[in-house]
Amino acid sequence: MGSAMSHYKTNLRDIEFNLFEAYRTQDYMGEDPFAEMDEDTARHILDEIERFSVEEFAAGFVDGDRNPPVLENGEIKLPQSLKDSLNAYYDAGWDSLFRPPELDGVAAPLSLRWAVQELLVGANPSAFLFIGTLMAVVLNEVGTPEQIERFVKPALESNWGGTMVLTEPDAGSDVGAGTTKAIPVDEEAGIYHLEGVKRFITSGDHDAFENIIHLVLARPLGAAPGTKGLSMFVVPKFLVNEDGSLGERNGVVATNLEKKMGIKASTTCELTFGMDEPCVGYLVGGVHNGIRQMFRVIERARMLIGTKATATLSTGYLNSLAYAKERVQSADMTQMADKTAPRVEIIRHPDVRRMLMLQKSHAEGLRALLYYTAWIQDQRERFPEDEMWDKKDDFLLPLVKGYSSEKAYELLATSLQVLGGSGFTSDYPIEQYIRDTKIDTLYEGTTGIQALDLFFRKIARDQGQTLTALAGEVVEMVKGGPEELAVERELLGGALDDTQAHLGVMVGHLMGAQQDPSGIYKLGLHANSLLESVAEVTIGWLLLRHAEIALAALPEADSRDKAFYEGKVASARFFARHALPKAKARREAAEREDGALMTLSDEAF
Repeated sequence: MGSAMSHYKTNLRDIEFNLFEAYRTQDYMGEDPFAEMDEDTARHILDEIERFSVEEFAAGFVDGDRNPPVLENGEIKLPQSLKDSLNAYYDAGWDSLFRPPELDGVAAPLSLRWAVQELLVGANPSAFLFIGTLMAVVLNEVGTPEQIERFVKPALESNWGGTMVLTEPDAGSDVGAGTTKAIPVDEEAGIYHLEGVKRFITSGDHDAFENIIHLVLARPLGAAPGTKGLSMFVVPKFLVNEDGSLGERNGVVATNLEKKMGIKASTTCELTFGMDEPCVGYLVGGVHNGIRQMFRVIERARMLIGTKATATLSTGYLNSLAYAKERVQSADMTQMADKTAPRVEIIRHPDVRRMLMLQKSHAEGLRALLYYTAWIQDQRERFPEDEMWDKKDDFLLPLVKGYSSEKAYELLATSLQVLGGSGFTSDYPIEQYIRDTKIDTLYEGTTGIQALDLFFRKIARDQGQTLTALAGEVVEMVKGGPEELAVERELLGGALDDTQAHLGVMVGHLMGAQQDPSGIYKLGLHANSLLESVAEVTIGWLLLRHAEIALAALPEADSRDKAFYEGKVASARFFARHALPKAKARREAAEREDGALMTLSDEAF
């Protein structure tokens, strides 16, 4: 559960429940494409990574926040504590878990990789964001053979950093409005000079690694407007010679380091390309297919942000739980009139219990959603010819990213509330968790963008097929199961009906917009609430599945497992009763929408 020195409280028991009891990943370990992995090895990896994350990796969490990186003469210097965490990670060889076997990696299921990432990113999110393996892996998937030899292999051998470079100061989330230019130098060789300014680039510059590989979206001269005209370029901080050795500094410079509310140890940079020196970029894969190539990074980054939010809510809850079991204050509510009654631990007070179960049920719910999505990604790897797995993964990503980030931020305020005034001090980590987690609703597309993605790309474009398949599984559960969960199944069925009716209202607005374009506003006003309802129905279903497994396991369980399984049932019941009824209110609000908000004058706000 964490060492005395560490802020970080993990929930390995719940991670292992998801992997080995709920989704039974061990049933396909040992088979292609995960032939090298088995349950014993996976559990050993999790035990080791838990110890490592709590001890070495979490060690610089507070120091990096209090003594953040600094920009001096165009170079960014990291605090030593952050470098120590990163060096410990690479020295232990953990990066091999995230590489494919052909790059000396381990053929591990994605679900196990996400579990490892949950433990690491919860321990020290700023540090984890510096690890550049993802960029090398994506470049390995889409780069030319020469780019793989020149950039990918040395990047992995020498632990280079990596970044995704999309955002521009005037374009923000509207990536297609980007103006960074790519001027051809040798088109046949795919060599260009890049000119422009990018903003909010995570890990954009630092001195932890000897080189950084930037994957940059830019528009070649004469290319089409919008996202279709963007190409992706690999831009090394230091040019790489043909033999893999480092050459001179490339013309990409950090011209600003953002001062931020949270994740202060993460360097969020303005990068300027081609200011004093030419900035050499190499066309990725030798093809102009930038946005599609970049989406390989974006989708994994969105999953990582949902994982970060889940991990942080979990440790926030466990910190507040530990406090509630130790802090003695006030008499039991049944003895309030007796001034001589003994004082009790605050976990005995109804309002504190309510707050704890609110956190517990949602922390476990977000984790259930995360590992269900990871399980689906495993199936996609096992059965690549079956398109349904890819569609389900696509459908779930905005829920993992959008809902998890919103709920984690909201409920970390509840974690802090349990600690009272002490929570507001820097003596406890929760105030830093809140600051570090707010970014998750903004990273990789705001919640509003995730909600529009869910409706237009994942439901409307798919004609509801994936949603219908998922709803069918929920209906199967509603039809029957253990008597102890009858009320909860009924609540789940009602929430599913309300969510489908809410979706019907939205589709009506979409159809109506063909006659009256302003109808689309009504849809936009209720897209976020639809995302919430879809997420909560999915989580409610998953938690009830978990509760059924727990009920079946209880008769044989030892005392420690008995408490764990009773907690799983309690989480499912609380979530069903607390969260699922909200779908009805959201549906009713969508049905009553008259669009008046969009006709109100700007001055009236």
